[in-house]
Amino acid sequence: MMESKIMNRKGILLPIIRALKRFRGDREGAGAVEFAILAPILLMLYISAFEITVGMSMAKRASRASGMIADLVTQQSTMSKSTLTSMVSVAQAVFAPYTPSNLKVKVSAIRIDSGNTPRIAWSWQQDGTRPYTVNSVVTVPSDLKNPNSFLIHSELQIDHKLALFLANTMSYDTQTIQIARDFYFRQRVGDEVVCGDC
Repeated sequence: MMESKIMNRKGILLPIIRALKRFRGDREGAGAVEFAILAPILLMLYISAFEITVGMSMAKRASRASGMIADLVTQQSTMSKSTLTSMVSVAQAVFAPYTPSNLKVKVSAIRIDSGNTPRIAWSWQQDGTRPYTVNSVVTVPSDLKNPNSFLIHSELQIDHKLALFLANTMSYDTQTIQIARDFYFRQRVGDEVVCGDC
């Protein structure tokens, strides 16, 4: 009786063992399984690389646009609101072919007095208002803080929206990156840049 049970078990187990050995040696479909595992990871890496590249390009253009605005203003001895308004078009031209959303431009003139205190001489922002109070004390980089000198400070800010990466799984706040750049330039003509209507 015991011998017949052992034979029965061997008779049942033997085909299962053979099937498992065949299954272990069978490599058909292994590529499809590997692709199914790796494809989402590779796709995510590709999209992330694309997003980083576009973001770095926008950041570089923001730096170039802010520097260009400050450079153009410092080449003038007088400035007006209408001339400063054209600086927004300069910034938009730098960003082409991209169209930056929520572009904000500010330009300020800073006079550093004999006591080495930097104060706002005039300021302008894109909506035509004055972002800083005249004669208010501001902070400037220490290497630019020279007595009896004059600086132009340009500030540029844009919102960069992530285009593809998990766009439907995140809120709008996390899909948008704020890029801000600012530059300080010394005036090139005369002792200061005057803006009569700023």
